[in-house]
Amino acid sequence: MSQSIDIDELSIVRGCQNGDNTARRRLYEKFSRQLMSVCMRYVSDRDIAQDILHDGFINIFDSIRRFKYMGEGSLKAWLTKVMMNESLKYLRKNAKLNEISYDEMPDVADDEESDISDISASVLMELVRKLPDGYRTVLNLYVFEDKSHKEIASMLNISEHTSSSQYFRAKKLLTTMIKEYRDHEER
Repeated sequence: MSQSIDIDELSIVRGCQNGDNTARRRLYEKFSRQLMSVCMRYVSDRDIAQDILHDGFINIFDSIRRFKYMGEGSLKAWLTKVMMNESLKYLRKNAKLNEISYDEMPDVADDEESDISDISASVLMELVRKLPDGYRTVLNLYVFEDKSHKEIASMLNISEHTSSSQYFRAKKLLTTMIKEYRDHEER
């Protein structure tokens, strides 16, 4: 099954590859909101996420000549990967991934996972942004980027056990945060 070609995206890519500033502006306008959301999944501070977005677009414009347009979805996937990598680079550079020790982690109950069908996506993402950087990063890579713990371990230079443990703790802490959110909403 062949993928369809989005003529607008293909035009933007070709323009960017030829150094056309109008095409660069169109690329930014079309994808900046989605890519800011990617940055915010990894970094909870909006100003830092904006800096990462800026650095990511510089990287995109510098490397787009090597991008091969494969059809619908390929550009968005490539841009998302660039922003994910920029976010991880920031977290590694600023030693944000190993900031929390297990001793500092609050105990959370071993309750069943909570149903989140009544929680809006924006509220859920806000709660995810409140997780400690290391937990949030592993959760994002595992859930949103569909990476295995082995891949995450390699990307973050941690052990597979640390990845799975941080994911487990992130889920538990997120479950507690959802419960607290619901309790607060009921008042």
